[in-house]
Amino acid sequence: MEIQDTYLTIDKASSEILFKDKNSKFFGYAFPIASEEEEVKNHIDSLKKQHFSARHWCYAYQIGTTKIQYRANDDGEPNNSAGMPIYGQIQSFGLTNVLIVVVRYFGGIKLGVGGLITAYKTAAQMALEESEIIEKTIDVHFLIQFDYKNMNKVMRVIKEKNITIVAQKMEEDCQIEIATRAKNAKTIFEIFEIMFEISIKQKE
Repeated sequence: MEIQDTYLTIDKASSEILFKDKNSKFFGYAFPIASEEEEVKNHIDSLKKQHFSARHWCYAYQIGTTKIQYRANDDGEPNNSAGMPIYGQIQSFGLTNVLIVVVRYFGGIKLGVGGLITAYKTAAQMALEESEIIEKTIDVHFLIQFDYKNMNKVMRVIKEKNITIVAQKMEEDCQIEIATRAKNAKTIFEIFEIMFEISIKQKE
C-alpha cells in the first residue's frame, strides 16, 4: 500500500470576497496556517480591528495531515449555522492547514437558519475559489550524527537520494537534520542505519 504523503492547502491568503443577502454582508477570507492557537487568534484579531463594527466573526480551520485538528466557531450565530458550513467547504475542497473567517454585518432582516447556512457556506466557498490551491509533501525529519571523517560518505547519500538538508552543525562531531518524503523515509533510514560510525534517529 502506497503511503499518502501529499496534501492540499492554499498558497497564500485569499483576497477579500463579499457575499450579500437581504442587506447582510458577509466578507470571506482564507488563510494558510501551520499552527493552531497563535495564528488563528492573530488573523481573527486583525479582522476584528478591520471590521470593528461587524456583528459576527465566524470561522473554521483544519490543521494536520496524519493527526487532524479542526474547529468550527459560530460566534453567536445559531448553533451550526456558520462554523460548520464554513468547515464543510474546507472538507469539500479537500484542504488542510487552512483557516476561513467570514465576517458578517447584519442588515436588519433576519435570514433564518437555512439562509445563514447558505450565506456562510457561499462566502467560504468564494474565499477558497479566490485562493491558489497547492500540493505539498508530508516530510519526515531525521537527525544524523557522525564524525567529521565520515562526512563524504554521508554527503554522497544525501546527494544521490536527493535529500533536503534542513540544518547542519559541522564541528568535530557533525549533526545534520534532513527531510525526506514520508514514502521514502523507511528506505533512507535503513541506508544510514547500516552505515558504520553513523547514527540516525527520527526527529519528533
